Amino acid sequence: MPLTAPSRPLNLWIALGIPAAAALTLILLELTSLDMDLAKLAFDPVAGQFIGRHSYFLEDILHDRAKQVVIALSVGAIVAFIGSFFWQRLKGWRRELGYLVLAMGLSTSFVTPVKAVTAVQCPWSLKEFGGKETYSELLSPRPATDKPGRCWPGGHAATGFTLFALFFALRDRRPRLARATLLFAFALGTVFSIGRMLQGAHFFSHNVWTAVFCWLISLGCYYWVLYRKPVTVGAGLPRDALVTESR
Repeated sequence: MPLTAPSRPLNLWIALGIPAAAALTLILLELTSLDMDLAKLAFDPVAGQFIGRHSYFLEDILHDRAKQVVIALSVGAIVAFIGSFFWQRLKGWRRELGYLVLAMGLSTSFVTPVKAVTAVQCPWSLKEFGGKETYSELLSPRPATDKPGRCWPGGHAATGFTLFALFFALRDRRPRLARATLLFAFALGTVFSIGRMLQGAHFFSHNVWTAVFCWLISLGCYYWVLYRKPVTVGAGLPRDALVTESR
């Protein structure tokens, strides 16, 4: 029987090195006031609230409706994966669809339990921005409070960055489309992140951490489910045993 073609080359130094460098940078940024400085740019001291706090577009369109669209995409992936067991046209994409379901599910479901464990406060809850809570860095002990925070990592940012999974699902079979989806996922996650920052829901670093986590989850699931290492010709396998898939 013919063998499936190996995956496109995967440079783990880049795939893991960039998020590792981003994580290290974020840890070092805890020594600065960058998060607070950026949050102050979105805060109106006269009105005593963030400039996007009650924005219809940011809350109803960019948050609620946009999230529903991504949820619909996730449900579509689940339906397509189940359909691949019954519909011949989808059968060849079963592993990719299964990967999408797994990666997107993990990229969004990790947020809530991590928020509960870290108890990081949202900017809008802090004394500096009209709230009652005391600010603390990510790696610092949390001040005593009756209302622990639920703001790290960014949930809405994860809704956008979870689409990193589309890149990995397509990279071996449709590389050009895969690159387009990567740019789209990064842009969408960034737009979602900025929107929530303008509302005072998250600091800058919260969203960048979310992007790092979503990338690593998508990468790990890809390596486990879809990645096929190159086969060394000469190890008892004829060169024409490899079937080259359309790119």
